[in-house]
Amino acid sequence: MAKLRILAVLALALGAFGTAGAQNLDMEGAAPVSSGMTPARGMTAASVESKFGAPDAKVAPVGDPPISRWEYANFVVFFEYDRVIHAVVKRKQSS
Repeated sequence: MAKLRILAVLALALGAFGTAGAQNLDMEGAAPVSSGMTPARGMTAASVESKFGAPDAKVAPVGDPPISRWEYANFVVFFEYDRVIHAVVKRKQSS
């Protein structure tokens, strides 16, 4: 019974040390996005095009449910069917 307790304590201790790690995230060139700079989640494709204009490129849907994307000069919009699920600002290109 004592061996079982020792093994349990050892396993818990090793598990705790095994997960203690960190990684730095490179945010160079990233800037905070203010409200209205990109389409909001839930907007329809028609409302995105009405507010932000025609995209530079439209990438055809893939998968199930179908996920497509529209690329603008400064951001990319991801759609599920015809609704925005995510929009991201493009990283500034370093010269």
